[in-house]
Amino acid sequence: MSDSSQGPGWWRRFRSLPPRVQVASWIGLVVLVIVGSIVGGENGTGNTTTAVTTQAPSPSPSVTTTTGPPPTPTASPPAQTAPGSPPSTTALAGLATLPVKGRAAKTGYSRAQFGQAWTDDVTVADGHNGCDTRNDILRRDLTNLVLKAGTNGCVVASGVLHDPYTKTVIVFTRGSTSGVVQIDHVVALANAWQTGAQQLSLSVRTNLANDPLNLLAVSGAANQQKGDADAASWLPPNKAFRCSYVAIQVAVKIRYHLWVTPAEHAAIARVLSTCPSQPMPSGGPPAITGPTTPAPPAAPQPGSPTPTSPAPTPTITPSAAPTVRPGAFCSPPGARGVTSAGTPMICKLDSTGQRYRWGRA
Repeated sequence: MSDSSQGPGWWRRFRSLPPRVQVASWIGLVVLVIVGSIVGGENGTGNTTTAVTTQAPSPSPSVTTTTGPPPTPTASPPAQTAPGSPPSTTALAGLATLPVKGRAAKTGYSRAQFGQAWTDDVTVADGHNGCDTRNDILRRDLTNLVLKAGTNGCVVASGVLHDPYTKTVIVFTRGSTSGVVQIDHVVALANAWQTGAQQLSLSVRTNLANDPLNLLAVSGAANQQKGDADAASWLPPNKAFRCSYVAIQVAVKIRYHLWVTPAEHAAIARVLSTCPSQPMPSGGPPAITGPTTPAPPAAPQPGSPTPTSPAPTPTITPSAAPTVRPGAFCSPPGARGVTSAGTPMICKLDSTGQRYRWGRA
């Protein structure tokens, strides 16, 4: 039986130690308690909380090496819209766009369905220029022009036609023989009526009948022979002009939303197969855009003799006419120019009847 009044064995041993040793032991015990409290707080086991900041590791540097300043960032360009198909530039390509249908009935056709003949009240080229359409085309297509006095430069009194249909030279004089030169509708109005024009308004049909694109000054005899025929029934006797002739027909039918018959399509395609690069005209050749009013005659000086005959009609020269070289290719037909020596020139068909070149006006 143990003696509990004496305490446990370690206490008896401690009491037997010298006093100095006991004091040192107590001091060591106190130190151990204090140190334990601090360590426990740092490890999260005590009541003391210490914030510890840990630096995240730096990312690995890029392996790209540059020797200059970094490039300036640029915004991505906006998405581009694909361009539309370019317009047809050849008559053969234009022909492929025309509808092919049978010929409609001629019922209801008359010249009056296309408005007043040669009216200036149209919205096509040369419309409202003060001159009728027939004289607009004569001024465009004839050379060696003499204009009738007192008509503000509109009416052609005489001139020379290099006929594209027959490749002949025709002298035109206004009056009883003026029928030797006529103005042809390249797409005949009756043909237009039977291939869609009857569905157009009167104003649009009037434009068609007076559009310079569809008009040519030609031999009266050849025009009478053609009548209302389409390309399947008639082509110009001058074979060198046939490609240009059917190209005009294609352009007119595209502009006025007309169609071609199967026979007409085949005939035009046959001609264009000999000239697949034949360009399709995009518009009527420009004529003089307005009448030119001649300057009033100078007042006679005192003592000057009174003239017994009228002065010759002055030559009408477009302002700022370009300087051109005789014989050079030109465009559009009917354009005016002057040589370096001041000789008036006009863009007209050459002797082959196929190409336009600068010649003496």
